[in-house]
Amino acid sequence: MIIVTGGAGFIGSAFIAKLNSQGVTDILVVDGKDLGHRAQILRNKSYLEFIDKDEFINRVRNDTLPHSVSAIVHMGACSSTTERNAEYLRVNNIEYSKSIIEYCISKNIRCIYASSAATYGDGAQGYSDNESELERFKPLNLYGESKHLCDLWARNQGYLSKVVGLKFFNVYGPNEYYKGDMASIAWKSYNAILQTGSFSLFKSHRPDYADGEQKRDFVYVKDCCEVMWWLLQNPNVNGLFNVGSGKARSWNDLLRAVFTAMGREPKIQFIDMPESIRNQYQYFTEAPMQKLVAAGYTKPFHSLEEGVRDYITQHLMHSDRHW
Repeated sequence: MIIVTGGAGFIGSAFIAKLNSQGVTDILVVDGKDLGHRAQILRNKSYLEFIDKDEFINRVRNDTLPHSVSAIVHMGACSSTTERNAEYLRVNNIEYSKSIIEYCISKNIRCIYASSAATYGDGAQGYSDNESELERFKPLNLYGESKHLCDLWARNQGYLSKVVGLKFFNVYGPNEYYKGDMASIAWKSYNAILQTGSFSLFKSHRPDYADGEQKRDFVYVKDCCEVMWWLLQNPNVNGLFNVGSGKARSWNDLLRAVFTAMGREPKIQFIDMPESIRNQYQYFTEAPMQKLVAAGYTKPFHSLEEGVRDYITQHLMHSDRHW
């Protein structure tokens, strides 16, 4: 039995789709009980039971989970980079994760948890997933800080030799439709282009970057799920790992890929970046992927154009967009 927390969220639900594609249906789905429109995300999934996230963590802490659990894939968290309630993030992102990690280790259960590239801060110190370098990084927001503190705790407890933490970069793809402001520009631009025929990006406020040439490591959610599936099949691989494409691409590249997949000529406009975020804005992110490759992962990642084309033509252009 596999437990997926955040199972009605973006990466969690996508991973359930991956599990189902491999014939795995012995799944417990954990998420908040008030799903609203997000309930649609589970409509075409096969699983045993849905458990409210508060009930689940109580069962973890009281040791009342089924004995047949073989893995917990912990994707559940508050992922808003604008969240300002530090106590909420401490309880929901840090203490919740600690309880799951300690439980898995005590029961010899496979544990894969979501960290984030937000832990790297402004990128000035690079993006190394070497666990000995964690102290160098200074996250720019409380969400990134919560993930960073969990990584530090896991390392300092000696747990990263027994569990996996995944530092996801800019993930996009099917099932992200309920993320609001945290949804990818691929999703936002597709909808805007349908309505107006164009999309606006932030201007660059640095002379070394032209407008729209700020770069990110965009990674397709299906590639993230392939990594997670491989890690389930290779329980001796543990530690922190970056999960990105390994190649930084510009916002202009992303927009051109979206317009092309939609069969339209690019129409990109540029607007001033709000002053409130200029000092925190990242102009470049790129995931070094050597550590994952050295651990034995060999499957190629989608290029930006391939991932965007699959996302749009196989999901967004269909009545049921979910994967």
